[in-house]
Amino acid sequence: MTVTSMQTASRRSPEEQQVREDLAAVYRIFAARQMDDLIYTHISARVPGEENHFLINPFGLMYEEVTASNLVKIDLEGNIVEESEYPINYAGFIIHGAVHEGVAGAHCVIHLHTDSGVAVSCQREGLIDASQFAMFLPGGVAYHDYEGLAFNDDEKPRLVADIGDCKALILRNHGTLTVGETVAEAFFHMYNLERACRVQVLAQAGGQAEMLPIPPEIVAHTRAQKSEGARLAGIGTLELAAWKRKLDRMGLGDYST
Repeated sequence: MTVTSMQTASRRSPEEQQVREDLAAVYRIFAARQMDDLIYTHISARVPGEENHFLINPFGLMYEEVTASNLVKIDLEGNIVEESEYPINYAGFIIHGAVHEGVAGAHCVIHLHTDSGVAVSCQREGLIDASQFAMFLPGGVAYHDYEGLAFNDDEKPRLVADIGDCKALILRNHGTLTVGETVAEAFFHMYNLERACRVQVLAQAGGQAEMLPIPPEIVAHTRAQKSEGARLAGIGTLELAAWKRKLDRMGLGDYST
């Protein structure tokens, strides 16, 4: 870090530093799982104590290059509000800014373009409730129709209306998105959404005429079971901590600097 960036870092609250480290870790996790897309897609998080400030990845860096200190602090319009040597992908923040501003409790937003997620987003029926991973998505999955590249502010209200109270959104013909009150929660929802999409694609490739859906009453029962267990443990907290230890073992634990 430069002298200026070191001075800036020294003024951060412990709460902001923790969010920065969690966010950078999730970037590294998805890089390790090959769930990134060159220098595109984003994971953003609200800065604790700064209602309208957010952290997002520097444009031009790959996920494995993101660290706590090089995350860029921006406002709801995508303006950089703290000195940074990096720009951001403003077009990429249109989606994130809309969700942060319009969806209650969306303190972290994850948007990915994985092969499995995009494949399911291109299917007319979307994600089928056919695997246990799909049961772990509170409220199921919402859908937003493709409107072209996310350059226009007028798409924001439609996006917010479509996600509603769900924690997971499939952007049709585009990709996947999850939200959470913490970085850990959004991470856990995305992990399950992506696994559900991958299982569906693999099952469809197995030659069966159609998927075997889980009966609706079992879907509701299972989601209630999972929600209660997650509430007691803190959604995604143990899972993110386990992955941080794995990053250390993989030699990728330098994200906290």
